[in-house]
Amino acid sequence: MHALPEFTLQRPGTLAEAAALLAAEPGARLVAGGTDLLPNLRRGLERPRMLLDLSGLAGFDAVDDETDGGATLGAGLTLAAIAADATLAARWPALAEAALAAAAPGHRSAATLGGNLCQDTRCVFYNQSEWWRASNDYCLKRGGTVCHVAPTGERCHAAFSGDLAPVLLALGAQVELQSARGQRWLPLAQLYRDDGAAHLTLAPDELLSRVRLPAPRAGAVCGYRKARVRGAIDFPLAAVAVALALEGGRIASLAIALSGTNSHPLLLAGTHELAGLPVDDALVARVGKLVAQQVSPMRSTATPSNYRRQVATALVQRLLRELAVG
Repeated sequence: MHALPEFTLQRPGTLAEAAALLAAEPGARLVAGGTDLLPNLRRGLERPRMLLDLSGLAGFDAVDDETDGGATLGAGLTLAAIAADATLAARWPALAEAALAAAAPGHRSAATLGGNLCQDTRCVFYNQSEWWRASNDYCLKRGGTVCHVAPTGERCHAAFSGDLAPVLLALGAQVELQSARGQRWLPLAQLYRDDGAAHLTLAPDELLSRVRLPAPRAGAVCGYRKARVRGAIDFPLAAVAVALALEGGRIASLAIALSGTNSHPLLLAGTHELAGLPVDDALVARVGKLVAQQVSPMRSTATPSNYRRQVATALVQRLLRELAVG
């Protein structure tokens, strides 16, 4: 890795000030924990003229209960704080599980909710040093014209590998985006697009400021599982979240989301068609087919693509069975 490139560092005191600075310098990058951005800067993947340090914003890490039983989480909340919050763990235990599964303790003490949701996509042809990428004619995501994963295609296949997004998608979370033009809420799924080179739908002058969790449904359960090469530190080869509610032994609602396999966190389509069915072998097999059909792992990690597809399918099926009997 190289030394950090030269940049101007600004420390806004409020979200409004941060939004104004971002509007004035659309090429600026936001930094709070920096666990994703700083390695990219040192690899020469990005060279912004300005960094906006959001770590000192008042209330940016707040947790606010809502009258309907939901909660609003500031985007500056660290993963360590999420994992340690007893109230959050009691109401949304899968969120604490996912936060605790991310990286290592040192990373979690700095990494933030907003950063985890907006982290860059990853690929073995992209997350390399400058000289390595130059010797391979760069890649479609940065500096080149060809995706080395799929040379005949026209898009980047780098994978999104965040831990929190699958759980928040399965739970029906929304995100607040702030800019100098105002603010807007949208379903978390709409924050992403299926393009590894430009996977976020954020406008150049927008930042993610808060996440809203709806109140837990009575009797509903949610779980998170992650497969990785090592038992700590590593990004997921596949990560899954399942939110399930049963009535009379049959599915009342089912949401399944995945990370690490596609260029965006994937909310599985077709689960609504399973309402009213029991969680038996036939149902589990049907869910497995949905997963295998919709995940699209490519050669963007050190493990074979089909292996990651099989892992994702098995994780979902096992977690679904566990939640149904638990």
